Amino acid sequence: MTSTPRTTSSSWAGAIVQALERSGLDGRSLFAELGLDHGALADPDARFAQDDMTRLWQRAVQRSGNPAIGLSLAEVTHPGSLHVVGYALMASQNLRDGLARLVRYQRIIAEAADLRLQPVAEGYALVLSVHGDDLPAAPQAAEASLAACLAFCRWLAGRALQPLEVCFASPPPADAKPYQALFQAPLRFDCADYRLLFAAADLERPLPTANEALAQLHDRFAGDYLARFAGSRISHRVRQVLCRLLPHGEPRRDAVAQALHLSERTLQRRLHAEGSSFQRLLDDTRRDLAGQYLAQADMALLEVAYLLGFADPSNFYRAFKRWYRLTPSEFRAARCAGEEPTSEHAALNTERLPRPRPSDLQDR
Repeated sequence: MTSTPRTTSSSWAGAIVQALERSGLDGRSLFAELGLDHGALADPDARFAQDDMTRLWQRAVQRSGNPAIGLSLAEVTHPGSLHVVGYALMASQNLRDGLARLVRYQRIIAEAADLRLQPVAEGYALVLSVHGDDLPAAPQAAEASLAACLAFCRWLAGRALQPLEVCFASPPPADAKPYQALFQAPLRFDCADYRLLFAAADLERPLPTANEALAQLHDRFAGDYLARFAGSRISHRVRQVLCRLLPHGEPRRDAVAQALHLSERTLQRRLHAEGSSFQRLLDDTRRDLAGQYLAQADMALLEVAYLLGFADPSNFYRAFKRWYRLTPSEFRAARCAGEEPTSEHAALNTERLPRPRPSDLQDR
């Protein structure tokens, strides 16, 4: 388990349940099977663990036999599905500003998703990564996010907005027709990440719902919520920064502190207050990402090592054996054989991680 489990807002969880019910499933029954509190969906301040949402998607696919069930979120997405963020998007000047707000406030909706909006030659790319905790994130979670985002953008724009391209980190589906019908754009699979590529003109066109005063008001609401919510969640923020920095080499604590606009001393103190440390979070993040990367059969072990910031691949092999009590090749072979070593071995290793001591604050 991660040091600070990621959570999903009740508003987003509720949208997922609506989508599953639209697909013919019984949401209340699914929640009962998984031991989840269905009544909490009506509590605007309730949040659900990321792994519980992963299990929900897995059970939904199993029950429906439809691996593309995540796309059904496009049919039910409305401003309230995105908590206060949806209303901030509505009041934005254009879709570019709205998506920038979505990136800024994504953690309110679901902490497991990392978003960024980047200018590219063709226009703008909205890039999405979804992270798991004990369990690797379900691909349906990412597909649902892309589908909901595009549907909401189309609703805001008041027209059939068409992306230039849609990318998926997942393998090609057996049936691509549902994807083509929804996205109406060229599709690419087995990509490095999930992304929607838009023409600049589409995102820069003024929105009919634009209202600067309301946008600022909702910005304040969203900022207040994040301030309350993130007060004791520095561990997750550190993990998000680590995920961005790891492909460029092993992150240093001072670089992470700078990215969070904190001094190193403040970062150390806040992590210690949460029962964690920088080195432990770095280790946990590498471990979780390693499991996800190795689930992709076409990713070379050397590539995985470098994506995790290991300059020397032998250090990656030693770390992986410590995390999972398996070599990377044995782990991948177990996954290919239909076994699921991730949760069991990650849990065993998490139990062996000591709580931080004062000396831990001197790590890195």
